[in-house]
Amino acid sequence: MPQVEAKNLSDLMWVEKYRPIKLDDIVNQKEIVESLKNLMKEPAEMPHLLFTGPAGVGKTTTALCMSRQLLGEEWKRDTLELNASDERGIKMVRERVKEFASVFKIRTSESDERKFRIIILDEADEMTSEAQTALRRIIEDSSETTRFVIICNYLSQIIEPIQSRCAIFRFKRIEKEIIENHLKSLCKKEGIKYDDKAISQIFESTNGDLRHSINILQTASVMGSITVSNVLASLGLSGKSKVNDIIKLAMSGKFNEARIKLLELTAVYGMSEFDFLKYAYEAVYALKLSHPEDFASLIAEYDYRLTHGSHPEIQLTAFLAQLSRIGAKQ
Repeated sequence: MPQVEAKNLSDLMWVEKYRPIKLDDIVNQKEIVESLKNLMKEPAEMPHLLFTGPAGVGKTTTALCMSRQLLGEEWKRDTLELNASDERGIKMVRERVKEFASVFKIRTSESDERKFRIIILDEADEMTSEAQTALRRIIEDSSETTRFVIICNYLSQIIEPIQSRCAIFRFKRIEKEIIENHLKSLCKKEGIKYDDKAISQIFESTNGDLRHSINILQTASVMGSITVSNVLASLGLSGKSKVNDIIKLAMSGKFNEARIKLLELTAVYGMSEFDFLKYAYEAVYALKLSHPEDFASLIAEYDYRLTHGSHPEIQLTAFLAQLSRIGAKQ
C-alpha cells in the first residue's frame, strides 16, 4: 500500500502558504514597495534598512521578498534571518551575526553581480542596548559585504547610532476593508464558507494584524464555516475578554486567581506578555476607574521592564499584585 506523503508546513499554515513572494504582492504598503524597488535598481548603492510599524503588517515578508528578488536563486544561502526576541543578547550578535557578516567573498562566478549578503534581524527592539551597540559596530565593519534589514515594532527602542545608519521605512496599519477582503479571498481559495459579520469580528479582535487575522481564520475554519460563533471560539483562548477577566479579578483583590488565569493564558495558550499589556491598557477604560492615570503609568512601567529584558512571568505577576493594590484604593 503506497504511503501518503506528509504535507509541508507551508501547506498546513495559511500564513506561510499564502505569504507573498514578490514585492508587488505585499498588502497595503504600496509607497514602501515602490521606494524599495527604486533602491533595488542600484544594488551596490543600497543602504541598510530599518522597517518599523505594528505587528502583522508585512515588515518581515517585505524583507524576504526583497532578499529573494535581489539575490536570486541562492537567496536562502545568502540571507540570514534571526529573531532578536529569541536571541537578544551580546552572544547572538557576536557569534551568529558577526560570523555571517564576516564572509568577504560571496560571488559564485565571474558573472555573479551580487555585492553583498543580507541579514534580516526581526524584533530588534527586543535587543538590549548593549547588544545594539555591538550590532552597530558590526554594521560599520561589514558594510562592504553585508546589508542589514532591521525590523522593529517600536522605533524609539532602537538606539540612535543604528537609526542614523539606516534608511527608515514606516509601515502603516492595514485598513479594515483591505484585511477583510484579503480574508474573504483566502476563504474562496480554500473553499470555505464565511459570514461577513464573522470576518469583521476577526478584524476587530486582531486590531489590524493581518498575520494574526489569518491564523484566527484558519483556526475557525477547522470548526467548519467561518461564523461568528466559530471565530469567538477561536478567540476565546487568547482574546481580549480573557484579559479583561484577569484585570477584574486582580482589581477586586483576587490576586491568586488572577495569577493562575494569567499563567494559563500565556503558558498554555501562547499570548505574549506584550499583547497582554496591550489588551490590559485597552481594558482600563471599560472599568471606569476613578484614577485611570495610575493604571496607565503602571502599564508603561512594566512595558518598559519587559522591553529591557526582565523575566516576563515575574514582571506580569508583579503587575497583577500592583493592580490589586490600586483596586483597593478605588
